[in-house]
Amino acid sequence: MTDGQPRLDGLVPDHLRVRSSRILLDALEVEADIGFHDFEIGRPQRLLITVEIWLEDVSLPAADDPDQAWDYDYLRTEVRALASARRYNLQETLAHAIYHRFAALRGVKALRVATAKPDIYEDARGVGVEITSFI
Repeated sequence: MTDGQPRLDGLVPDHLRVRSSRILLDALEVEADIGFHDFEIGRPQRLLITVEIWLEDVSLPAADDPDQAWDYDYLRTEVRALASARRYNLQETLAHAIYHRFAALRGVKALRVATAKPDIYEDARGVGVEITSFI
């Protein structure tokens, strides 16, 4: 025991070991000039963007050190920057831009990006696209 905490290393059975770890940015709300209909052009719309990054390294950052963890602020800032960087006709184009930004990062094992326009249909939570590196 150290610092009053019981030592648990080595007590987790192999069948319960961590096999997957992901970073999740869930339904980040952004404004984007997106859409190809005349009534959409030049009128920013609300978008909800989700990014899931599965990590190659599933181990816990050593000594609870923030410098060894993923920076959520970076993910949020990059998504916001891409959403506001230009005008998009299609959600697919924005989704791919976000996907490529994060797919190029070291340590990414798998990736999912989803976008949704929540204000299009009254009877639907949203309409959008999803792209992933897996089936």
